[in-house]
Amino acid sequence: MADLDAVLSRVRERALPDAEERERLRATAAELTERTRAAIADLPVEADVVQVGSTARGTWVSGDRDIDLFVRFPPNLDREELEEYGLAVGHAVLPEGHEEYAEHPYVKGVFEGFDVDLVPCHDIETAGDLISAVDRTPFHDAYLTERLDDDLAGDVVLAKAFLKGVGAYGSDLRTEGFSGYLTELLVAELGGFVPLVESARSWHPPVEFDPEGHAERTFEDPLVVVDPTDPTRNVAAVLSAANLARFQHYARDLLATPREALFEPRAPEPLDAGEVRDHLDRRETTPVAVVFDAPDVVDDQLWPQLRRSLDGVVRGLNEHGFDALRARAMVADGGDGGGESVRDGSARDGNARDERAALYVEVETATRPAVERHEGPPVAVRKHADRFYESYADDVDPDTYGPFIDGNRYVVEREREFTTVRGYLESDAAGDVALGAQIEPAFTHRDVLVGDAVATLADRFGRDLREFYEPRP
Repeated sequence: MADLDAVLSRVRERALPDAEERERLRATAAELTERTRAAIADLPVEADVVQVGSTARGTWVSGDRDIDLFVRFPPNLDREELEEYGLAVGHAVLPEGHEEYAEHPYVKGVFEGFDVDLVPCHDIETAGDLISAVDRTPFHDAYLTERLDDDLAGDVVLAKAFLKGVGAYGSDLRTEGFSGYLTELLVAELGGFVPLVESARSWHPPVEFDPEGHAERTFEDPLVVVDPTDPTRNVAAVLSAANLARFQHYARDLLATPREALFEPRAPEPLDAGEVRDHLDRRETTPVAVVFDAPDVVDDQLWPQLRRSLDGVVRGLNEHGFDALRARAMVADGGDGGGESVRDGSARDGNARDERAALYVEVETATRPAVERHEGPPVAVRKHADRFYESYADDVDPDTYGPFIDGNRYVVEREREFTTVRGYLESDAAGDVALGAQIEPAFTHRDVLVGDAVATLADRFGRDLREFYEPRP
């Protein structure tokens, strides 16, 4: 424990904002709050403003520059007026800002070097009176403010730095990691960072925490943390099984061999084309890539569709005998997929994109024989065996062999639909798999790369390819 304490002490010095950084943030937030109050005064309705999120609670990692202000309007204000007044305030406070969309529009901009979100919500009495998903955020802030003293707030910063370092932080649907709110709840529930990692190393999912003991439903996620302000919501719903396992792996690693490197994010250097070819030569598999224009949607809409499409392509490859070994969806947008969002179900990046996406799959074989084996039922199973036999007995296709008996069952060997992986991926059949709704039209204009040709992707997807061919836990 002495080694761990020494490591955590050094990490605290680096990760916790110093007095100067805290004062600069406090002064900037205060100025923004006053500007917001002035803009509210010009409205025909009553409203107030509250700062929320990690920078309001003192739980941000040094260097993070996010300020989140929520403008609370009366609960009887209709949606159109909420949007109208909320955007009016946002543009008044951030005249060079732009509109993004969570459950309803809000304004995002930069002020004095800080990234600022100005979000309208309803001023409801309890979280049970929820009108919009963002309405619960001030309740999250109030709940944690009551429970996090300075020591626990410092441990939250350690936990966030650790999750960033191991690549499991960020509640967006690209990352599917730990949100800031989830991290803070876990630290508060377990009593600190060290108790959290000591607990996590022995978790056997599904794992459930219910801080208020008020859950009103069951959940099927690998980690369940019932929202203290909403008994029907799992705060960890976005967290993937892989990122939960990654956290457990590195919790064990930290406790076994404490070191600061686990708290330092690593941005992989992109592979170049030659390095990609080196991996291909060593592995002797066949890589294939389906490349197309990424739909012009925010990340939280794009990534679920990409994963659905990747699953469909992999399933199609397996069904046609090409045996997928590993697969990855990639977008050449340079985003890090991280960041903390205080808006449930929101995306940080709401701007239009002009990027390429790729569904990248390694298959064990690129070609298949001209015929495939199709087994029928055992001959003894008369009804089904007769039906199978009769369906092929009168087949005059010269490329079909049988039916004949092999062992105790009828078998035919029939012409294979696709003998090359390229033939399948370029066919209409590849477009018939389950694709994301907005991926499907882009998929029509896809490019298919097979074998060494995928090395040309290194210019756009070099970091993804590094992570694919040199994976870490």
